[in-house]
Amino acid sequence: MKPSVPVRVALIGYGFAGRTFHAPLIHAVSGLSLVRVASRSQATVHRDLPDVAVEPDPMRAAVSPDVDLVVIAAPNDAHYPLARAALQAGKHVVVDKPMTPRLEEATDLVRLAHANGRLLAVFHNRRWDSDFLSVREAIRKGAVGDVWHLESRIERFRPEVRDRWRERPGPAGGLWWDLGPHVVDQALVLLGWPDTVQASFAMQRAGASTDDWAHVVLGFGERRAVLHTSMTAAASGARFVVHGRAGTLVKERADRQESQLIAGLRPGDDDWGVDPDPLVWHKADGSIETVPATRGDQSQFYVELCSALAGERANPVPPDQAVRVMRVLEAAIEAASQRRTVELPQLD
Repeated sequence: MKPSVPVRVALIGYGFAGRTFHAPLIHAVSGLSLVRVASRSQATVHRDLPDVAVEPDPMRAAVSPDVDLVVIAAPNDAHYPLARAALQAGKHVVVDKPMTPRLEEATDLVRLAHANGRLLAVFHNRRWDSDFLSVREAIRKGAVGDVWHLESRIERFRPEVRDRWRERPGPAGGLWWDLGPHVVDQALVLLGWPDTVQASFAMQRAGASTDDWAHVVLGFGERRAVLHTSMTAAASGARFVVHGRAGTLVKERADRQESQLIAGLRPGDDDWGVDPDPLVWHKADGSIETVPATRGDQSQFYVELCSALAGERANPVPPDQAVRVMRVLEAAIEAASQRRTVELPQLD
């Protein structure tokens, strides 16, 4: 049953992820109340959220007695200590992707959440993107039959290196740790657990000190998933291509929710999540059909999370699924550094 009062939320971090995604998506859910933000810039927070308390110390915010749920949108290397402290303080926790920089840290958080009876979820928000939802639904309906080949790419054009933590060397720095979790998570949802990983990374921009180009191939027996991320593509390729026994699916353009949030649109607005770019279905008989894209809605992560906290449904992204993503991320790094195919053990 729904809680009689909203779940009190502390948001740790008010950089790009916290400000652009988490704060407006939390605000859109009636069962959640954002009461505290950890940030060193009180003026920035209060410009957007005038009624929210601002705490400059993220650790104090994570264990604050006046919150029930802690959402961690801090830099990647802060995920583990903040999440661990919050769980130990009896809080439910959402961690932005990637869950932690190290696999052993992620498994420790899973253990701690279970021991304390707390919900731990990971913000794999791209599961609610229009492009992914359109492709998943078409595959589910058997549009291409048995899937032989999946291509998933997120390409951007940012030819100049920026001075920000995502582009500095360190735990979980670089493009693969930034965009890799999205394409890996979606591939695992669509195709299951792979047998092998091959990978190549590069630092293509002048002055780059972390990877800004990544190309990864997952093997599922004889099936393949090609995952590509780049910061050096002025013209991007199709967001998704799926080849199967009965035809091919092409989703050319990406979901627009990120740009909509930046522009000030919010869940519930008329155009929220609307994707004008259709899914194109090339059938085995040579005919072509266009299918309207499924409407995206990343706020559904928090809608489902609120229901999970009320005991009404399952965790929208349970931590064991995020741990699997991390296993693939790390296997790709090993494959690239050793220039070999890495075999993945089968899951229990």
